[in-house]
Amino acid sequence: MPGENLTRDEARERAALLSVDGYDVSLDLRSAVGDDAGEGPRTFRSVTTIRFRCAEPGAASFADLIAPAVTALSLNGKDLDPGAVFDGTRIQLEDLAAENELIVDAQAAYSRTGEGMHRFVDPEDGEVYLYTQYEPADARRVFANFEQPDLKAPFRAEVKAPEGWTVWSNGVGELTDGVWKFAETKPISTYITAFAAGPYHYVTDSYSRTFEDGTTLEIPLGAMCRKGLAPYFDADDVFLITKQGLDFFHEHFDYPYPFGKYDQAFVPEYNLGAMENPGLVTFREEYIFRGKVTQASYSGRANTILHEMAHMWFGDLVTMEWWDDLWLKESFADFMGVFANVGATRFTDAWISFANRRKAWAYRADQLPSTHPITADIRDLQDAKLNFDGITYAKGASVLKQLVAYVGQDAFLEGARRYFKRNAYGNTRLGDLLSVLEETSGRDMASWSRSWLQTAGVNSLTPQVVLDVEGGRIAELTVLQEAAESHPELRPHRVVIGLYRMEDGRLVRYERAEVDVEGARTVVVELAGADAPELVLVNDEDLTYAKTRFDAVSLATLRDHLGALTDPMARALCWSALWNMTRDALLLAPDFIDLVMRFGRRETDIGVLQMLHAWANSALVNYSPPWWRETGAKLLAHIALRDLRDAEPGSEQQLAWARFYASVASAPEELALLHALLEGTEKIEGLAVDQELRWAFLEPLTAHGAADEAVVAAELARDDTASGKRHQVRCLAARPSAAVKAQAWAQVVESDALSNALVEATIAGFAQPSQRELLAPYTEKYFAAIERVWSERSIQIGVDVVRGLFPAYPAAEDAQATLDATDAWLTSHEGAAPALRRLVLESRDDLARALRAQAADNEGRGSDGAQG
Repeated sequence: MPGENLTRDEARERAALLSVDGYDVSLDLRSAVGDDAGEGPRTFRSVTTIRFRCAEPGAASFADLIAPAVTALSLNGKDLDPGAVFDGTRIQLEDLAAENELIVDAQAAYSRTGEGMHRFVDPEDGEVYLYTQYEPADARRVFANFEQPDLKAPFRAEVKAPEGWTVWSNGVGELTDGVWKFAETKPISTYITAFAAGPYHYVTDSYSRTFEDGTTLEIPLGAMCRKGLAPYFDADDVFLITKQGLDFFHEHFDYPYPFGKYDQAFVPEYNLGAMENPGLVTFREEYIFRGKVTQASYSGRANTILHEMAHMWFGDLVTMEWWDDLWLKESFADFMGVFANVGATRFTDAWISFANRRKAWAYRADQLPSTHPITADIRDLQDAKLNFDGITYAKGASVLKQLVAYVGQDAFLEGARRYFKRNAYGNTRLGDLLSVLEETSGRDMASWSRSWLQTAGVNSLTPQVVLDVEGGRIAELTVLQEAAESHPELRPHRVVIGLYRMEDGRLVRYERAEVDVEGARTVVVELAGADAPELVLVNDEDLTYAKTRFDAVSLATLRDHLGALTDPMARALCWSALWNMTRDALLLAPDFIDLVMRFGRRETDIGVLQMLHAWANSALVNYSPPWWRETGAKLLAHIALRDLRDAEPGSEQQLAWARFYASVASAPEELALLHALLEGTEKIEGLAVDQELRWAFLEPLTAHGAADEAVVAAELARDDTASGKRHQVRCLAARPSAAVKAQAWAQVVESDALSNALVEATIAGFAQPSQRELLAPYTEKYFAAIERVWSERSIQIGVDVVRGLFPAYPAAEDAQATLDATDAWLTSHEGAAPALRRLVLESRDDLARALRAQAADNEGRGSDGAQG
């Protein structure tokens, strides 16, 4: 990644000097088809005309372009020597006039890493598909530009494409004399310009809304995917969620959708979940389900659709000035996605999944050594790339939920409406939003911002209960707030405290108080005199962002009666709190697994159940002591099979337990059952073993040596598709062989021949927790290779390799040595790229946390994890 970085200081200097009037981009993509053999990268012609002004005539600046070659350059009618002014990443511009026109004729490269113009060849039918992905700064891989969010401009495009293809961009397009020409956009940032081209399967619909003033808004809708996925594409449901979302946001934002059409492209080998390009939103094609999935998957897809739609206002219409304020779009979109999902669609329980699943991502990120305030210090583009994390998304959304409780929903939404109208098509900073929220709420937003947006770390809230002398009532209930020494901020929390007790075999809430928790100790006077509780839930209803702890009585109640807790949100919050305690070595991993074994089958929310499965698996492979792992695996496989057989035939619970069983199966008899289910010699009533489930069953068989390359090849023959190819690659890399591991390592680390999706699949297959001894030789190789990989490969591939191949599963005898090797690398590479060091620090922290949990188990199996 040499020379590709851009610093905040450079961006600010350029923004003070330049303003952009418009882009005209002409691409010739006819080279996308044809024989893939040949030397060097496959390229396409990209001609860009940029019209811009300079506040200081005579000054110098630069334009951005990452391309193998520039054929011709001119500035204000004067030809420039590409060899003299273009270094592969920047075009140096000298002696600028007050008004300027830059024309760049370049050969840009198609991508295989999901960055820039990604080119995908479908192995099923040989068709070629293109799409772009730019965030934070890869538009410069497709056309010359000023690649920073605050230099917005209108964007016009035209594209030549192979015959029979359709091309899409942000504006409405039409084919004229063999050229696709697109309407000019409103002023937008370069990172949200977009193209898609190819023989996509395309479905259309329309949306209409009449406003109170009598005007009517018509929005053409489109949805597309590869032809091979068309039989599985439920476009009607995508359009349903889209229309519900547009209605919801129009009603709450009072600002009509500003970008004309609304296309949604589900594309192959996508690095992200989705991207909010106005008029052409892109999604990973895994959101088109080839097999049976649970309602949690449909809810997750709806949430993503609505998240990206919220960006049309938060991010596209009004954009942060620099990546420091990334939260101004991502935190709001994450919050609004769930807010709209609950308020507009059939997924009315989406806040439960958010509390249980999404916030777990935030809690982990906020305890890493790389934690940062929601408004982060983003020095450059590499920093920006890594800050698309659990803090910016899920913590930010959690804090916004707290803000809504703090200022009130009406004041919050009115603030958003004023924010849009004042800053439309412009760029903002933190203060621009806070000022309108102060207006609408009358609250002091500066102090709130200092506590919640400008400090890092997560607080923990623990109840203390003192009963009266008879023991039947609460004499005093207090909430203790704690923070890590490294991030000692104690924040103001608006919380609901729920008191629960057993009634007729059910654990139910009988008292509720909504209070403000501030400082180290808060007395909750509202609950004095209430009946003595069996469970105190400090953050009931999940209003705030904090780790919840339990007093000894509450923890004992959960150990005995967690499954009797009737409210699904309260149950999800208790599970989340118990998982955080497990990660913090306050609850032993085998004890958490025991809770899942006893109460998981009573979980009614399918998203929570699937999260419990993931956590139980992580507790087994990361936090359990090595001597107990084999026992734990047998216990989990036993209860998974029990609950698989006991589940209602054909239910989503049955499917969830089937997938969980496959993930923990390891003993010969367990693998034999998976093989029999694949062969059809064994059946479980109601369980349809579709193609996706077949691959889920096959991976553990290959990882444990119960299926060889021939079996995988036969499965690929059944499913000779792009999806099947990814599964095949993962299964092949999972085989327990030193030769297999060496080959997989070479394919990812020593070669750049694999696409991003196949790199991801190979890494996933390589890093098997059950193969710790096989992976041991790669610790030294990892630390010898990562700096070279980081410098030579694209940032996306660099992140995948550094994060995915870290030796996270050392053998017991190698664990401390692996930690020491990590520390030695960090000590000896203090000058390495900060983003690379951050990735290694994060992985090091995960490993150290796992070892602490294992040590806690070895030191005392009798600990009950109670908080005093």
